Amino acid sequence: MISVCITTFNGQAYIAEQLESILKQIGADDEIVLSDDGSWDSTLDIVARLNDGRIKVFHHDSSAVKTGFILDKPTHNFENALRHAKGDVIFLSDQDDVWLPGKVEAMCQALKEADLAVHDCRVVDSALNELLPSYFQWIGIHQGVWSNFIRVSYLGCCMALRRNVLEAALPFPETKVGHDLWLGIVADRKFRTVLVRKPLILYRKHDASKTTSGRKSSNSLWYKLAYRLTVLKHILLLYLK
Repeated sequence: MISVCITTFNGQAYIAEQLESILKQIGADDEIVLSDDGSWDSTLDIVARLNDGRIKVFHHDSSAVKTGFILDKPTHNFENALRHAKGDVIFLSDQDDVWLPGKVEAMCQALKEADLAVHDCRVVDSALNELLPSYFQWIGIHQGVWSNFIRVSYLGCCMALRRNVLEAALPFPETKVGHDLWLGIVADRKFRTVLVRKPLILYRKHDASKTTSGRKSSNSLWYKLAYRLTVLKHILLLYLK
């Protein structure tokens, strides 16, 4: 069984296009686990109108996240989706991208040899005009715990993993460690990871995007320092287990 975990927050502009691109590739017994972080636009109405029983909607109480770091709420929204996933193979998805044909097949093939796979993507603007033909080439993709500590190169929306990785990664660190970084670190430390060097999604970058991947970060020096120190602490704890 495949579970696609997707998080939403005021995603009315693109959510239908994204879900339709996913539904075309999964089977009748697979699921999309959608965790919503309190959208006040028409996101959930659009999801309901798709009327597909494979989409299972859960609600995340973002008020329970008591930290001020910008990525903590979306990270724990993803954790909520992942905790509800039933599949043996789990995909992560953003609310505003588009899956290209063949993604599920290619990633399931990669997971025959690994526990976590990360594929390349084409970076596009809000209208799907290409900005970068290869995120891997732009970021200088690399594997390994310490390489990704120095410069994060894994995107969650390009990940698929086996359940053993998820079980080892839960619970997520409370603050300052993004969900994709954490899953990548756990997989690189404890399991087998593989890179799929083929763009399998259109990775949409626009003004409402939550991450800084693909553009220069505007975070303060204090934010960056606190983030790195917290990640370092959790890496060291992984090595002590």
